[in-house]
Parts: sequence; structure tokens; C-alpha cells
Amino acid sequence: MVFDAIAELIADRVECDVSEIKMDSKFHDLGIDSLDTVELLMNLEDKLGIEIELTEKVETVGDLVAFIEKIQE
Repeated sequence: MVFDAIAELIADRVECDVSEIKMDSKFHDLGIDSLDTVELLMNLEDKLGIEIELTEKVETVGDLVAFIEKIQE
């Protein structure tokens, strides 16, 4: 569910198909910069109903999925 939510938000942001977003996709390669990341996190908070305080560096979609799953426990 977390991956799907992230993939949908990224696909909307960069105007690509959700199927193009993979766990090992790097944000930089997808055209997501630091400002986009902040917006993505705010949208993700709304979509998942959680508060996200990013305390580690995330480079890939999988890194972000793992981080969010860890804080949801």
C-alpha cells in the first residue's frame, strides 16, 4: 500500500505511468528534486494519514517505502 501511494504521487508529479516507478527507482533519475520531495512527503502524509519527519537520506523509492513502513510500526 505504501509503495502504491508513493508511486501514484510520483507518477502524477512527473507525468509518467505508475508502472514506470519501481522500488529501485532513484528520485533524481525520476526528476524529483529536494523541493519536489518536500511536496511529495506532505501529500503522502495526507494520503496515508501519518506524520512523516524524514530523519534519514532516501535516494530510492524503496528507501522511502522502508522508512515509512518503519515509522508506521
